Amino acid sequence: MPSPSSSRSLSRLNRSATLTAAAVCCTLLVLPASPGAAAPSSAADSAASPRIHDIQGRTRLSPFAGQRVADVPGIVTAVRDFGETRGFWLQDPRPDRDGATSEGIFVYTGKKSPGVSAGDALRVSGKVQEYYPGGKDAGSQSVTELTDASWKTADSVSRGKLPGAIRLSARSIPEAYAPDADGDSIEGRTLRPNRYALDRYESLEGMRVSVRDVRVTGPTSRYHDLWVTTDPKQNPTPRGGTLYGSYADQNGARMKVSSLLPPAEHPFPKADVGDELRGSTEGPLDFEQFGGYTLRATTLGEHRDNELKRERTRKQRRGELAVATYNVENLSPKTEPAKFDRLAEGLVTNLSSPDIVTVEEVQDNTGPDDDGTVAADKTLKMLTEAVKKAGGPSYEWRQIDPADKADGGQPGGNIRVAFLYNPERVSFTDRPGGDTTTPVKVQDKGGKPALSVSPGRIAPQDEAWKASRKPLAGEFRFQGRRVFVVANHFSSKGGGDLAGDQPMEGRFQPPVRHSEPQRVEQAELLNGFVRDIRDVDPKALVVAGGDFNDFPFSPSLKTLRSGNALTSPMDRLPENERYGYVFNGNSQALDHLLTSPAAGRPDYDIVHINAEFTDQTSDHDPSVVRIRR
Repeated sequence: MPSPSSSRSLSRLNRSATLTAAAVCCTLLVLPASPGAAAPSSAADSAASPRIHDIQGRTRLSPFAGQRVADVPGIVTAVRDFGETRGFWLQDPRPDRDGATSEGIFVYTGKKSPGVSAGDALRVSGKVQEYYPGGKDAGSQSVTELTDASWKTADSVSRGKLPGAIRLSARSIPEAYAPDADGDSIEGRTLRPNRYALDRYESLEGMRVSVRDVRVTGPTSRYHDLWVTTDPKQNPTPRGGTLYGSYADQNGARMKVSSLLPPAEHPFPKADVGDELRGSTEGPLDFEQFGGYTLRATTLGEHRDNELKRERTRKQRRGELAVATYNVENLSPKTEPAKFDRLAEGLVTNLSSPDIVTVEEVQDNTGPDDDGTVAADKTLKMLTEAVKKAGGPSYEWRQIDPADKADGGQPGGNIRVAFLYNPERVSFTDRPGGDTTTPVKVQDKGGKPALSVSPGRIAPQDEAWKASRKPLAGEFRFQGRRVFVVANHFSSKGGGDLAGDQPMEGRFQPPVRHSEPQRVEQAELLNGFVRDIRDVDPKALVVAGGDFNDFPFSPSLKTLRSGNALTSPMDRLPENERYGYVFNGNSQALDHLLTSPAAGRPDYDIVHINAEFTDQTSDHDPSVVRIRR
């Protein structure tokens, strides 16, 4: 998640495929005339002649939507001369006195370069359109544009001074995020830019804005963008991020930044969380499907590297059982060898070779090739061999192959959860019979709980697991003590094969979390399984770990903890340290290690080695819990 997952959340690789497809497809709604071509005289004669603030209006929807307009005056402030969505931003140098009406607009020219430059004074004619990035069903807000456009040099001047950029800061962005419409659209509401952050941004759509001396809260992505905050005091983490601590803490001071500058002359900075962009970063304010309001920089601040360090956790003591969880993000033999080496280094050096590891997003032996393969022995063999090569233990593994294309994730990949364990520290109790469809049950063996099959999948045919990974339960022994471990990867916030959540920054407020009910059902099944174990022995030691694709404050995590079946050792960390995933500039927690009360007060650590860095092995940070014997 993503958040928003790895994904809420889709895994980063799945989101990447979606991003690539969206970049190609999402602008095919309009086929503009050749830039600069003259509009038919009949159309020009009948078109209205408003100014930009009239076109933008006082709501998110233009009162001129679907109409042609003529001779709209403005100064070109920026040009997008690459990709599938070329065009330029036009801004009126004579603003009105209404703070709700934007003075900027995007003129869309499709795949053709517009042939204009910043500073050109133009009069533009064209059709007003509300364009929804990703399509209207994606839930995004719209961008008011001019399409099928023609233009001419303004009569008075051919060049004009660029309008000054409006400074975005902690004082200028309201704390409240968006108006509450009971889940309906906010499009028709009059903007209140002094009351809501989203309204403030919408009132500046298409206009030149700037940020100054800002901290990076979301690292540079493969698409050459990053996130900053205009309010360094808004829910900061100790390492420079911004914490997403509740559904009411959207952190409206976050701002996405991408560049309109030629990359050869102005390479985009490779920034980690906690780095800074010093000086002024400025350009027009746009809206896109993945992230919402985005500053398209024509001037980039200087990157200051604050040298964020990857963490190392301590080694477990002789009498401590160390159980870790790690989402390895679509790992398969098709993955580049360097990733196996880096995952191994993370397990051995940064995680100090845990005794048991629940791993998520292990793909089959042919990875994304959709060829019917479901076995993952080659994938796990390559991973465990890499660990051994890195100086770690000779991990053994246990897993169960899913049915082909039944568990969601990257098409053809057949991701699943698995156990790695160090046989020198723990033993695995094998009980035959566990397969794709057979559910594991809890049995009473002389007053002690035992699994009917080990490893075994929990209720694999229940509808709660449709298009989602099935939990894997295993029975271990550590220094004579029986330990039940469950590896999990709950359904994605992005939806995958099912409906995903509405975007936080979208037009429906508050956004509906469509994926949440399924995770609650999954949590009920897992909670019931743990209760079955504890009904036999209230002092049984259970650890449920993995990518739950949900937050500590979410209904699904509350369901997991219900009846005191499980507790969250993460709650013992300082609140601003409870994160291991960064989505859209928000630091959040999707991965958890939950323990039964018999674990006592275990030591918990989220080991920050991935999510805050532009150079990532996975989009998730691993976590470890150490339980005293």
